[in-house]
Amino acid sequence: MMKKRLLVISMMLALAIAVGGCATKGDLEDVQAREKATAAKADQAAQDAQAAKAAADEALLKANEAIARAEEAERRAAERERIAEEKARIADEKAKQADIMFQNSMKK
Repeated sequence: MMKKRLLVISMMLALAIAVGGCATKGDLEDVQAREKATAAKADQAAQDAQAAKAAADEALLKANEAIARAEEAERRAAERERIAEEKARIADEKAKQADIMFQNSMKK
């Protein structure tokens, strides 16, 4: 008789645990809805990340183009400076030659 009571009490305890631990259809629907919302947020985050990467790539391209233009401008400026120095040197030589010629003409 004691074993029978123990068995009945054990069965009732097991049934109570099983009923209390089971999820209802509503619980499952709530979990599925949260999962869908999380997946939608993840998809949106991935799209936002792709857009940000595209914008960063475009900014990098523009920066590289600006660097190339600046380097070309610097190269042209250096070339103009070299030409100006050469012209100044030639002008100095011509001025010295003219001065020498003037000095020689004054000696006569």
